[in-house]
Formats: sequence, structure tokens, C-alpha cells
Amino acid sequence: MTEISVSRDVAAPADAVWQVMTDLERSPQVVSAIGEVERLDDNDGFQVGTRWRETRKMFGKEATEEMEVTTVEPGRSYTVAADSRGARYQSTMTVDALGEGHSRLSMVFAGEPNGLVSKVFATTIGKLFEGATRKALQTDLDDIALAAEQIT
Repeated sequence: MTEISVSRDVAAPADAVWQVMTDLERSPQVVSAIGEVERLDDNDGFQVGTRWRETRKMFGKEATEEMEVTTVEPGRSYTVAADSRGARYQSTMTVDALGEGHSRLSMVFAGEPNGLVSKVFATTIGKLFEGATRKALQTDLDDIALAAEQIT
């Protein structure tokens, strides 16, 4: 499984960052790449089993994926999984308190191809997308950090 890790310090407390990063309904207003979110469950919170369809701009094109929360450590981290285009994707978002009014926001994104064609693609062309993916993930973190900093 290929992993990409990004992080950034935030001038906001961890609870403010957590509030922003788990607010599905507001995510299109916070994360610049997200165009639309449609909740697919009856939950009103953010917990294991929370599911949604997310439309975002990736590599210059719009893509829609179904996401599901698979683990949650309330106030600290969560993991989301999706199956798409012959691969299983997983991302873990974590916020750590650094001291009064500061925190660190991190994301680990991983993808594993499911079939032979996907494995060949990942081996040959997948590395070309790594830099663009890293940049997109970093932009997501920057957007979340900015929103959290505006709360405080």
C-alpha cells in the first residue's frame, strides 16, 4: 500500500480543528476542492459508520466518491475508507494539541490497487500522481487550518 503523509501546525486549539474537520455539512465551504457533500446515513454526528458521497475536483476533473468512517478516536483522529476505480483508499486525519491555542493537523493517505490492471497502473503511472496528490492533501489541510483559526 502506497502512503502519503502531510501535516501542518495550526494556530488554533485541537478542539476547534476537530470541530472543522468533522463538520461534513460545512466541508464544501471549508475545503476548496470539495464541491458537494451528500450524507448517505441517518446519523447527525460523526462516528463509525458515517457515510457520505463527496464530489471534488481532482487532477483538474470532478470526481464523486462514497466515503465511510471506519474508526474514530473522538477529538483526536478518524479514518475514512473508499473503494473506487479498482483500488481501496484510506485516509486518516489526526489533530494533536501542541500547547495553548496551537495544534498539529496531519493526514496519512493510502491506496491499494485491487486488480491486475490497477496494480500495473499503480506501479507504472501511479508515481507520476504522487506529487499532485501530496499537494492536494496539503491544500485540504491548509483550508481546514484556516477555518479553525477563524473560529478562535
